[in-house]
Amino acid sequence: MALDIHRFIQRFVEEAADHLPRLREGISALEQGQAEREQINELFRAAHTLKGSSRMLKLVPITALSHSTEELLSALRDGTLTATPTVTSLLNQAVDGLSDLVSRLADGATGDDLPAADEALCSALENAAHGQPPTQHSTPDTPTPPSSSSTSSATLVTENELRLSDTVRVRLDRLDDVIRLMGEVLSGHHHLHGLVDQARELSTTLPAEQQAPFHAFHRELKDSVLSHESLMSDLHDRALQMRMLPLSVVFDPLAHMSRELAQSLGKQVDCRVQGSEIELDRQMIDRLSDPLIHLLRNALDHGLELPAERQTAGKPSRGQLVIEAWQDADWVVVEMRDDGAGIALDAVRQKALAKQLINEEQLNALSEQETLELIFLPGFSTKSMITDFSGRGVGMDVVKRTVVDEFNGDLQLASEPGSGTRFTLRLPLSLAMMRVLLVSVGGVNLGVTAPYVSELVECSSHSFIDAAGQRTLILRNEFVPVVSLAQLLELPTTTAATDNTLLLVVHQRHQKLALIIDSLIDERDMVIKPLPAHLRYLPLVSGMVSMGRNALVSLLHVPALLEATRHNALRPSHERASPTLAKRILVVDDSLNTREIEKDVLEAWGYHVTLAENGRDGLAKALAEPFDAVLTDVEMPVMDGFALTSQLRENEVYRHRPIIIITSREKEADRRRGIEVGADAYIVKGSFDQNNLIETLQALLG
Repeated sequence: MALDIHRFIQRFVEEAADHLPRLREGISALEQGQAEREQINELFRAAHTLKGSSRMLKLVPITALSHSTEELLSALRDGTLTATPTVTSLLNQAVDGLSDLVSRLADGATGDDLPAADEALCSALENAAHGQPPTQHSTPDTPTPPSSSSTSSATLVTENELRLSDTVRVRLDRLDDVIRLMGEVLSGHHHLHGLVDQARELSTTLPAEQQAPFHAFHRELKDSVLSHESLMSDLHDRALQMRMLPLSVVFDPLAHMSRELAQSLGKQVDCRVQGSEIELDRQMIDRLSDPLIHLLRNALDHGLELPAERQTAGKPSRGQLVIEAWQDADWVVVEMRDDGAGIALDAVRQKALAKQLINEEQLNALSEQETLELIFLPGFSTKSMITDFSGRGVGMDVVKRTVVDEFNGDLQLASEPGSGTRFTLRLPLSLAMMRVLLVSVGGVNLGVTAPYVSELVECSSHSFIDAAGQRTLILRNEFVPVVSLAQLLELPTTTAATDNTLLLVVHQRHQKLALIIDSLIDERDMVIKPLPAHLRYLPLVSGMVSMGRNALVSLLHVPALLEATRHNALRPSHERASPTLAKRILVVDDSLNTREIEKDVLEAWGYHVTLAENGRDGLAKALAEPFDAVLTDVEMPVMDGFALTSQLRENEVYRHRPIIIITSREKEADRRRGIEVGADAYIVKGSFDQNNLIETLQALLG
């Protein structure tokens, strides 16, 4: 389910319209020396709520300025700082800055349109919070000379000479619209080839005296179609290149993040980045960040040992983490490897059994590699406490789902006890356009993206053998299972006029499957369209392509085909939602916007949701009727989330029921406090992801 971000931004604007006047009133009371302790607490909560709500919506500048404001208000609340004129002046500047950013949102801006937070003001606020003299910072009434970075793309210089920048800013959605339309034109242009062929056939029916001029017309038409197709294809390729970004956009923040996260875990790491100049489509760059962050966290939390443990094992105290990329034909390979302890197979086996992800008989039949890959199962984690850092049981599942299902790529895992772990992601250069093989099965046209296609084989059905009850083809000394694609998709099966069978051999990594098809239609570069919302959970379809004149063709999802064949049964499309239908969830948060976001996400997955606006309200509702799980914020009036969790754990009904803390507090001390009071999961709003929330709930609810 995709969130309607525009709707939630408007809710955020409405919520901010309540908090900003409160902040101004409170600061005015501070200036007059009339602010009482509770009013300072309200100021802090207002800034905290703005920070948390903006963080969930990825409104980065508002989050940054709110955070710095909250730091200063925290010092006032704790009594380590007094409200001097300098302090209140900084707070007024902060509220002015927040008001400006919120006004831009109210005028229709998105998070990407907002200017960056004023770094000098943020630094001044945080310096003041720590008792340091603020650096010189101009007040809003003081005109600031424009810097070179703030000049427009066209700047007037001496003698009215107009100097133009060599770059222009284009909204990404507008560029995407252009690329989409060009792709549609390119796909539709294939229809003209059919008309050219029809014209050639028509020429044979004409009288002899008309054939010569018609042949000349046919040649001119054919040359024109081919020429225009070449131009359109080139134009489309150039437009796609405009969306390409270097992997440094993702890699560089990861290197910085690795040091911070390692330090928070008491570990030491050297992170080396290689191949960051390799380019990928912007669409993929945006979606690649989350899986790489999951892999990074996994390496730091599970893989690398503490310095003392490394020294005991004869290793340098500093761990080594390498993030590397290289191009391989039409693929980009991204590899993340560490020199940590590796994955403990025994721990994987025990956790898989304990979580009932697999039974003992199935486990004993697995190879070591298959056992390793159990970590990709939904709900798997060897951590006892779920946090936004790791242990949620969804991190590796997110990686696999994104790389394999969304990117149509490949994911490989290798681990050596005591030596380290390596994850290898194999990704297509772009998701916008790919080479597609079009086939016909049971009267239906279907497509398979070229990276999954191994070969086409025509052979006699008598050449098949029976291998353990499975129809099999021996292809160059390799046993390849043979399956009727029509039967797999429950399509009509046609009776072949000849004894020969046409096979489309598909593969993922080292696994192959021969699919019986009726005929090959074409092979061409095509624009990939995402599935509409109501079809997104079809297990065997990954997208759609257009054959022109509004004829849509489904793209087969080869990894799902292989999985379905392995288990000899297709998973029902409704299975994913069925476990949630009867579950009742209590959401406790003082932010209306946050409550509504979480409510919309949960209800879309079939949960019954009840809302509470603070800890005391939540406790009363929880004790009045039983809930299957509780989601709570921390910073709330009357009773905070820690106190609520602690009191719920004292009640027999909630002693073992899932309690998830969702907060903007990201300090390690707050995480530890969450563990102490009995929370099962701790999610920071900045890393909030609706799928993670749902899968965390599913993992905890069993």
